[in-house]
Amino acid sequence: MYRFLIVIEKANGNHSSYSPDLPGCVATGSTREEVEQNMYEAIVMHVEGLAEDGVPVPTSEAFSEYLVIREPITA
Repeated sequence: MYRFLIVIEKANGNHSSYSPDLPGCVATGSTREEVEQNMYEAIVMHVEGLAEDGVPVPTSEAFSEYLVIREPITA
């Protein structure tokens, strides 16, 4: 079993996603649910390709965190 962080961004009427731990592994979709499913499939294909090429699957090291900014930032 593998576990990878994915980042989902909304842009221009669709969604895109990537995984910081799997460079070049990206997906798009018209909804969040669709991009999540497409990204799942992209990661499976990516990991299978690595295995076929005899390349080790990278260890997931990415993480995410929200930062709370309590006061307006002024320049």
